[in-house]
Amino acid sequence: MPIIGKLLKRTNAITYRRNLKKKKDLDNQLQTLTKLLSKAKKTNFGGHCDFQSVLESPNLTKAFQLNVPITDYEEFYNRWLKDTIKGVKDHTWPGRIKHYALSSGTTGSPSKRIPVTNQMIRSFQKSSLSQMVTLHELNLSEEFYSGQLLVVGGSSQLVKKENHLEGDLSGILKKYTSFIVAPLTKPGNKITALTDWNVKLEMMIEKAPDWNIGIIAGVPSWCILLMERIVERYGLNSIHDIWPNLEVYVHGGVFMEPYLKRLEKVVERDIVLLDTYLASEGYFAYQKNPAKKGMQLMMNSGVFFEFVPFNSDYFDETGELKSRTAAFTIDEVEPDIDYAIVVTTNAGLWRYLIGDLVRFVDIEQREIILTGRIKQFLSLCGEHLSLDNINQAILSVATKHAIGISEFTICADEEGLVHHWYIGCDTDIPANSLMQEIDEELCALNDDYRSSRKINLKDPQLIILPVERFYQFMEMKGKLGSQNKFPRVLNKEQREDWKIYLGK
Repeated sequence: MPIIGKLLKRTNAITYRRNLKKKKDLDNQLQTLTKLLSKAKKTNFGGHCDFQSVLESPNLTKAFQLNVPITDYEEFYNRWLKDTIKGVKDHTWPGRIKHYALSSGTTGSPSKRIPVTNQMIRSFQKSSLSQMVTLHELNLSEEFYSGQLLVVGGSSQLVKKENHLEGDLSGILKKYTSFIVAPLTKPGNKITALTDWNVKLEMMIEKAPDWNIGIIAGVPSWCILLMERIVERYGLNSIHDIWPNLEVYVHGGVFMEPYLKRLEKVVERDIVLLDTYLASEGYFAYQKNPAKKGMQLMMNSGVFFEFVPFNSDYFDETGELKSRTAAFTIDEVEPDIDYAIVVTTNAGLWRYLIGDLVRFVDIEQREIILTGRIKQFLSLCGEHLSLDNINQAILSVATKHAIGISEFTICADEEGLVHHWYIGCDTDIPANSLMQEIDEELCALNDDYRSSRKINLKDPQLIILPVERFYQFMEMKGKLGSQNKFPRVLNKEQREDWKIYLGK
């Protein structure tokens, strides 16, 4: 194994130096868009939107934006995707699309079927390799390179439908994992195929002593829960007692900060935390340097990016777009502005509004952070409270009291003009004083919120629950494990389900 470690480390160094020479600017994006349009110009969608004239236009992006409207999932599904799923050939992408990823969504939300093409799979493989190559910059030990990668993801079990296979994205990608990489990846085919999270969790705990894990990857709630259970099962002081070469945690899906207290309790020493922006629609960005906050967008991985400012000029009070054409390209964005991200991909998604909000923290290096979701914000009476505001306030108060708050959710009472908060915390702390401190933090962070609190927004209400209650609710909804996340802001349907659950 030490020989393999040396070889991997040396290969990483060579590839890393080669990648440094590659450009990451608008030219990459224009080349990507040209390739996508050329590839799909003879499809039904390409004909409908006249891709040929777009390609011939002196201003490619402007013609593209005028000819192709921005759409969300529901609109794109009803107009185009449902026929693609039925097996219509050359509809939104050349040929028939054989795989669909069921997006995890948030608890209570129905699954969406996101197309996965061979070209997209190759882009995922390329992006994964690029991220692994950046480890060279961290100067990790050769023992680390002899370790294994533990992916805490969804089931690799795919369901055969009439014209396609569907399931978790990780299951689709698993079918195309290189035989060279497979032995270094855990938990292995048998465990990965399991659909029951509790059974999968138990089997990973049982196998943990047999593995030499150097990297763990997955959503924080499930990865940290796994490490907590391993430490508890074997009576360890930390996870490093069983995995001494664990040096890197690649996370994504939710804000990491609320989980740091729990992570600190299960590790003996600091491990490198690397953020990723990996969705069912594509592998968009990853953090290259743990000392910097941002994730670098991948300019030439089969995705064309656009950005719509998330403000009243472009979105209404419910989070709906006002214009289906207006958007900014990578060379037009500015720092410290929240943008709704729009993607065009090599899986036949065209100007698709994902629902995520991003902010550029380094324009030159194309580095972003995720700041929330379009539909996960609160504005009963103009308070415009973002998920980023909420996370910052909770983190500040939790740090002050040295407590861990990893799970929480909020819902709005339209009639009562009040926000109802539910926080998962296993430390005994008065709810009223905790809510008051969070409220004060939010007033300091957000001028609109402060004004609304003075005029018509009533005192927020807080209920503190054991963290386990959040996981029990997700289990009830069939959303345990995988890439599932508890919604931070509940919509009306989710709110009713949550209240019924709490009532029981």
